[in-house]
Amino acid sequence: MIQPQIEAKLKHSFDPVHVDVINESYMHNVPDGSESHFKVVVVSAQFEGQRLITRHRAVNQCLADELANHIHALAIHTYTESEWQQQLNAPASPQCHGGSTLDK
Repeated sequence: MIQPQIEAKLKHSFDPVHVDVINESYMHNVPDGSESHFKVVVVSAQFEGQRLITRHRAVNQCLADELANHIHALAIHTYTESEWQQQLNAPASPQCHGGSTLDK
C-alpha cells in the first residue's frame, strides 16, 4: 500500500500540523484499486519563509522513490500554519481528460 507509506514519510520529514494523502486514482483511466495518482496537503512550520518551489522540491525529494517507482502523478499543496488557517482546504483536483485511452 503506497498511501500509508507516503503519509508516514511526509510526517517524518515535515512534522506537519496537518497532512492529507488522497488517492485520486479513481478519477483517472486506471484499474480499480490503483494507487497511481495522489494529492498531498502538508501544513508545516518548516515551510515558513520558503518559496512554493522550494516546498515542492522538498516534498518531491521526500517521495523520490515513490515517484520513481510507483506514482504516476502527484498534486502537491503546501502551507504554513497561518496560510492554512486562511485556506482550510486545498483546491479540488480537475477531472481526468482520459488521455490514456486506447480507443480510436
